[in-house]
Amino acid sequence: MLLTAAGRPRGGSRHRGAPRNAAAGPERISQWHEQSSRYSTELRDFKNQVLGMLEAAEKEREALRAEAEGAAVRVDRLEREVDYLETQNPAPPCVEVDETLMEKQVATAKQRKNEKYTKLTDCSDTIASVRAMKILKRFGSSSGLWTKDAAGNSEKIYVFDGTANDTVYVFPRMREFTLFSATRKAARIKLPYPWVGTGHLVYDGHLYYIRQQGPFQVIKFNLANKTVVDSSVFPAEEQIPVFGLSPFTYIEIAADEEGLWAIYATKENEKNICLAKLDPTSLDIEQMWDTPCPRENAEGAFVVCGALHVAYNTRLPSRSRVQCVFDVSGTLAPEDASLVYFPKRYGSHSSMKYSPRERQIYAWDDGYQIIYRMEMKKKLEV
Repeated sequence: MLLTAAGRPRGGSRHRGAPRNAAAGPERISQWHEQSSRYSTELRDFKNQVLGMLEAAEKEREALRAEAEGAAVRVDRLEREVDYLETQNPAPPCVEVDETLMEKQVATAKQRKNEKYTKLTDCSDTIASVRAMKILKRFGSSSGLWTKDAAGNSEKIYVFDGTANDTVYVFPRMREFTLFSATRKAARIKLPYPWVGTGHLVYDGHLYYIRQQGPFQVIKFNLANKTVVDSSVFPAEEQIPVFGLSPFTYIEIAADEEGLWAIYATKENEKNICLAKLDPTSLDIEQMWDTPCPRENAEGAFVVCGALHVAYNTRLPSRSRVQCVFDVSGTLAPEDASLVYFPKRYGSHSSMKYSPRERQIYAWDDGYQIIYRMEMKKKLEV
């Protein structure tokens, strides 16, 4: 073997393996193509498998939807059957007007008119301001009423949609009323006589509402057994709408810490609002007052600790405010009462129900259901 001057073999041996390395290149390319083809096949098979699963899931979803729609139809049919069965209950007690009894009630009420009132509780609070406003939702007609039981601990929500009807919606809790736009989650109570206005009240498991036809009757309806317990013709001659801006309400039944009240107006004293204390058991009027609060531009009223609060607005709805307060016990002078403004809203109130248990007002404003939380203070501190 020949050596170079540096002692290395001439020509070198590094080129001997070149043919073998050159042959390995095509093998790797062929192997890559084979693996790539296999991966593509596996990916295509997996994609087809996923598409098949999605198609099966879609068919199952359609089947579940059809089943849910069928269940909804059955529920609606069941509700109609329940409504029909309720209409087949025994006839409620007779509530026809007894003219002699009505005359006696009117005479007794006039004798008690404007007498000094003896407080039943030590409640001495009055409204200082509206602490907060919460808009729950928009439900039903522009006018209506929603409320809880003013005396009990029930969380049920009672909804009177419109100003004349015979069906009350009952939601089990605030959550069901707030989350669901339809009435599917609500029970329906069909009343024996249609109601009129938005002056109704739920108190201690009973519904007190104004009968639509004939003389103005206060109907006491037991919500548990769905029967009329008692009724009374309101002893006030020639009644007129109590609020100038709410012509559909002739009697407003209210509740506070002292019990039940009736807010009304008559032709005899048509400029101002009248107030009466009611016995919740017998519906007798215990006492009556003429108040200095005008009917003109009044849109609603409620009673807090024995003091009537009247809310006013304008013909073109603006910001309503309480600007007349009448305290039956004489503890709070009208000129010392706070002028309470309600936050700017959508229109005008068709109902305002004070809850003495929660110290808040359930209001219906142009189809919106609103809660006003009240800030209270002592009357003597005003």
